[in-house]
Amino acid sequence: MSFYVDTSVLVAYYSPEPLSDKTEKFLTTPRQPAISALTELELFSAISKKVRKGGISKKDASRIIATFISHKDNKLYTHLPVQLHHYTLARDWIALFKLGLKSLDALHLAIASSEELTIVSADRSLLRSAEVMGLNAICL
Repeated sequence: MSFYVDTSVLVAYYSPEPLSDKTEKFLTTPRQPAISALTELELFSAISKKVRKGGISKKDASRIIATFISHKDNKLYTHLPVQLHHYTLARDWIALFKLGLKSLDALHLAIASSEELTIVSADRSLLRSAEVMGLNAICL
């Protein structure tokens, strides 16, 4: 089974959070989960927010970013480009008006669905939407 991990998983893996142990166990087993450019952007945003709110130091944030980039460069993750058909699918799902999908959650789900990957997340709202849409999902 192939997996697409969303930002909630990466943030918990690279910075201290209640789910850090679970995400570490999941990401350090023999598999190569997929991420996207969106996941990477959101990870950097989440780390920046932690610095601004005083949750971590700039030094720790720089270390987290460097570690992530090293992992990405060393192919710990399959890196998926975000393509026009992902945006179109996300838009079409939002236009169904039956889900409370946020735009970026819809895009994560569209990427996972288009690439036939199981989405792994700690985001309950995203996982509920995945379930309603019949997508494969794992809650950490």
